[in-house]
Amino acid sequence: MKTEALDVLKQYWGYDAFRPMQEEIISAAADGRDVLAILPTGGGKSVCFQIPALMRDGIALVVTPLIALMKDQVQNLEARGIKALAIHAGMERREVEILLGNAAYGDFKFLYVSPERLGTPLFQSWLPVLPVSYIVVDEAHCISQWGYDFRPDYLEISALRKVVDAPVIALTATATPRVAEDIMDKLAFRERLLLKGGFERPNLSYIVRSCEDKTGQLLDICRGVPGSGIVYMRNRRRCEEVAAFLTAGGVQASWYHAGLGTTVRAERQEAWKRGEIRVMVCTNAFGMGIDKPDVRFVVHMGLPESPESYFQEAGRAGRDGLRSYAVLLWNGTDVRRLKQLLEVSFPSLEYIADIYQKLHIFFGIPYENGAGRQLKFDLDAFAKHFGLKPPAVHYALKYLERSQHLTFSEDVEIATQVGILADRNALYDIDLPDPAMVRLLEVLMRRYSGIFSYPVPIREEPVADACGLTVPQLRQLLYRTSLEHVIKYIPGDRCSVVFLHHNRLMPGNVNLQKDKYAFLLENAKARSDAMAEYASEASECRSRWLLRYFGQEETTDCGSCDICRGRKDAPVRSWWTGHPGASLQDFRAACADPSSGLPPDALARYRKMLDEGTLPD
Repeated sequence: MKTEALDVLKQYWGYDAFRPMQEEIISAAADGRDVLAILPTGGGKSVCFQIPALMRDGIALVVTPLIALMKDQVQNLEARGIKALAIHAGMERREVEILLGNAAYGDFKFLYVSPERLGTPLFQSWLPVLPVSYIVVDEAHCISQWGYDFRPDYLEISALRKVVDAPVIALTATATPRVAEDIMDKLAFRERLLLKGGFERPNLSYIVRSCEDKTGQLLDICRGVPGSGIVYMRNRRRCEEVAAFLTAGGVQASWYHAGLGTTVRAERQEAWKRGEIRVMVCTNAFGMGIDKPDVRFVVHMGLPESPESYFQEAGRAGRDGLRSYAVLLWNGTDVRRLKQLLEVSFPSLEYIADIYQKLHIFFGIPYENGAGRQLKFDLDAFAKHFGLKPPAVHYALKYLERSQHLTFSEDVEIATQVGILADRNALYDIDLPDPAMVRLLEVLMRRYSGIFSYPVPIREEPVADACGLTVPQLRQLLYRTSLEHVIKYIPGDRCSVVFLHHNRLMPGNVNLQKDKYAFLLENAKARSDAMAEYASEASECRSRWLLRYFGQEETTDCGSCDICRGRKDAPVRSWWTGHPGASLQDFRAACADPSSGLPPDALARYRKMLDEGTLPD
């Protein structure tokens, strides 16, 4: 197996050897064993499932929530001459059917699927004929309710095992021992096999600074550390403000958050990857699935909600192995904000039950009705209608999702929908004022079955191309045609969507799983407390602290975090304190004097700190 795996690695990736733990993971998967692989961000997780899949007949079913990652990996595989497909939100039924047909009967090796697709009737109907070689679960921590990023759609994966007889390869970069056990349990491992790489990132220096002037500190970092960077903010508005501040300070910066349109986000992401934007100021909507190896620094302008999210986001720096920095800027306000966020994140069960009923009232859904309805949901309008605070409503819906009453999807792209209102036979007798309308109807009838029965989602780009129009011209034509009462036109949109799992329940019958609520609250509080503890830590090496949190006990000091550097720089600080008014020349002389008590390497270290702008106060 080892020789064959190395041959595949050399053939498609051009490498002669595996990274740490890759060979063990690949060997276990090639033997047909279920395996959970925990490797740090940038540790080469993709190769761990791609090589076994290339060594076995059939197609690997890869479940991942990240559309950006799907597209990147499909492009990378195809560039290596490996055939791969991806099915994700926003695709038309006809397009999905074609892709599933290719997966079933073509010579493709990988099918990437978003988790919400797994339970759809269309996907389920094709599942028996898909020659699945492996079930690959990326971001596997999302299946665990102990995890920091639980996603209910991931629970559909375990049902695959009842239909598909294929081994599981589960992968994640962030899983505590408890989460790892839960992942293997939820995925029904036939035998428990956990292979875990070391979480050490020797080239990544963890720096924590308590400060009031965060923006000033950030500007110093951007000026002092060359190369590309990411700055994480806690809210959208501040992203724009801080990006403007950096730009005014001479730093080429832009911002990114989920409120931007799809096209704008894609353009800014690509510009950053190409180096046209040096620093991206963003929310945590940015970075997932993006493979940019030369990120020199990641700065958090406040405390993340958990060490798991911090470790994953900070780990986007230095994937090329060169010296990089993960900097956390915080103050007492951030600790108070974490506590407030915990309170907001867990509204009372009575409040959650009330939101459940108000949701149905808002959409006029009576008792014993509503199952399967998909509701276009404006959270701010809902909150304003009932005089509620939007954040509390948001978290109430998230808990209703966890307790499996509904699915709440934020910032979803809803495709344009068109239905033809006229009878097919009578359509040609209608006198339309523009020949382009006739051409449009011909294209729609040819491309979309069912369009005479109900509005169907359409893809604007190919329809516009077939009609010889731009997308804006197509939208105008659709609108004008709708005014002729020939079609029903529902423009595309970006919005939140609520999908109801069952009919509306009577008050008192809404099971909110009190025990689950208590356990989730306790778990979230523990993660929040741990994050505050990490920030305020004054004696333990930052790397050691993080590794211990993830269950890695045998560690050594990293030597490069602010704690470790503080120890090494203590003699330097002590000398300056004991020599008030001393000049730099005096310090150089003291470093050269054996009787001064300064370590021999003090001058070299001092010069390096001066170059980096990190000379201790």
